[in-house]
Amino acid sequence: MNDRVTPPIQALPDGEAQVSLVLNLPWEDIARLGQEAGRLAAQMQRPVTLDEAVSHRLRSARAAAHARPAGEQPAAAASVSSLPARPPAEQARQAIDRINGTG
Repeated sequence: MNDRVTPPIQALPDGEAQVSLVLNLPWEDIARLGQEAGRLAAQMQRPVTLDEAVSHRLRSARAAAHARPAGEQPAAAASVSSLPARPPAEQARQAIDRINGTG
């Protein structure tokens, strides 16, 4: 984090902005994003990418933060995985199973 590089920001026609980032996430969080994408796809009646699921989750968290009384913790902080560390291959297998609904 010592290298301060401003990520490219692109203005979108609908008045929003797009920022491209690279995130390193635990497999459990990827599985949750897959589940969020599935719920959103069912709601919108169309396929949804993980990018869209992340954007939707961030917008929902921001809207909830504005509606929450001062001093409460944001819901996003509670969703961070606190599971014990497992080998990456096991994490990947379990995350894929959850996404596919077989876990």
